Amino acid sequence: MEESETYPKEYLSPQPRRVTSMSSSVSTTSVHVTALDGLVNVNSLFTIAVFVGLSLTTPGQKSLEDRTACDAGIDVVKKLLVFEVVSFSFFLFSSLVAQGLKLAINLLNSKDVDEAFRAHINLKVLRLGMMASAIGSVMGCLFLMLSIVNVIQIRLGVLSCGSKSAIHAVSTLLVLVTSALVVYISTAIYAFLH
Repeated sequence: MEESETYPKEYLSPQPRRVTSMSSSVSTTSVHVTALDGLVNVNSLFTIAVFVGLSLTTPGQKSLEDRTACDAGIDVVKKLLVFEVVSFSFFLFSSLVAQGLKLAINLLNSKDVDEAFRAHINLKVLRLGMMASAIGSVMGCLFLMLSIVNVIQIRLGVLSCGSKSAIHAVSTLLVLVTSALVVYISTAIYAFLH
């Protein structure tokens, strides 16, 4: 009994469960906001690439090959335009979902002055929103890759012409982007399941 008089009561009683929950919620919310920020920033960079590709959609451009048979036809230019628009749509979808989730987290944080970094948000909704945003980014990357293939065909010659420069550029693009997407998708699925 004497020991309880010398120590304040809070040292003797076990810590409330809420404190540990708050610290994990703080770190989880912080990590989610950081991940969403990164996703929006990357989508912004890819959107710039989309607009650069759109500037190349003028019909009648000559390729750098000497043969006129290697020049891209109007169908390649149309595909480029369609792939650029679809890619932009996916990046915009992904960014808007990510921004909406960030807005929800920030607004929920601002309601509670005592718990400035803790958001009470449904984790299932947050995880599904983040997965939808990631899927939008992956689809945007796939269509951006397809549009870059068409940019290569317009500038270096169509692939059916056998232009070595175009084949090397497309091969490198496909290998590197596909590898990066496999890593990104694997990481996202792992994070989603754990």
